[in-house]
Amino acid sequence: QVQLVESGGGLVQAGGSLRLSCVASGSIFKVNVMGWYRQAPGKQRDLTATITSGGNTNYADSVKGRFTISRDNAKNTVYLQMNSLKPDDTAVYYCNANIYLGGGYGPYDYWGPGTQVTVSS
Repeated sequence: QVQLVESGGGLVQAGGSLRLSCVASGSIFKVNVMGWYRQAPGKQRDLTATITSGGNTNYADSVKGRFTISRDNAKNTVYLQMNSLKPDDTAVYYCNANIYLGGGYGPYDYWGPGTQVTVSS
């Protein structure tokens, strides 16, 4: 019923930038919090940044000042601008959204399939 699709990952040198996008589609009534999480090899999935429908943001300490999360409510899309990338930022980045479905169901949490970000030193 609902799909999240990420794009924008890739390989970049340390100090470079990438912009991730995630679009939510399907039988959506309202999208609440949207966010990005990341999982490095051998580690758990951790919060990177979240943003409410009103624009309030929250960041992991490790990315504050370097990453910026934003969203377009009309397009059900969330972005993650990543600057000054470091090798430690290498991970699979997952989009997450808390969504009310049409018909008044929910809210439910949905995840995208993930997009790989690799930062070379």
